[in-house]
Amino acid sequence: MKPYLIPAGLLLLIATMGSALAAAGTVLRTDKLYSQPSSTASVAGTAVKGTTLNVLAKKGGWLRVSTGKTTGWIRLLSVRVGAGGLRGNGLGDVVGAATTRSDPSRVVAVAGLRGLNEEDLKKATFNADELARLERTRVSAEEGRRFARQAGLVAIKVPTLSRPQPAPTPASSWENNQ
Repeated sequence: MKPYLIPAGLLLLIATMGSALAAAGTVLRTDKLYSQPSSTASVAGTAVKGTTLNVLAKKGGWLRVSTGKTTGWIRLLSVRVGAGGLRGNGLGDVVGAATTRSDPSRVVAVAGLRGLNEEDLKKATFNADELARLERTRVSAEEGRRFARQAGLVAIKVPTLSRPQPAPTPASSWENNQ
């Protein structure tokens, strides 16, 4: 056996394994590719609607993808992962539910993907600076009405629901056993 065949074979095996880990996807809408999974990161390129790409990883609401020319992070909802998802790692189910038409006989609801998982929530801590930043965005009721008027919005009266009443409790224990 020729000695150069072993390194060449290993190289071929590594290249094959790398492509087996990636899943094909299609860009649903033209979006930017970022250097990090954040919209404040530097832009690495653009993925044009209809482009086929390889999904390499997932982090929160972001996918790390390669278009062949460029590798970067794109918003999860901008990509449709091909049929079958990402080979059993669970991502295809989430992406598929959020980006594909479902069978009309099945009910699928996706309220939103925020990029938080159970681990992120466990590590969450109180942040007084963020709370203060949020408080600075508060507006008065009059400022809100003024903004709505400028936007052409009109107020409508919506009837309020009556407060729920607790279920009546039976007067005796005998009534509980019926």
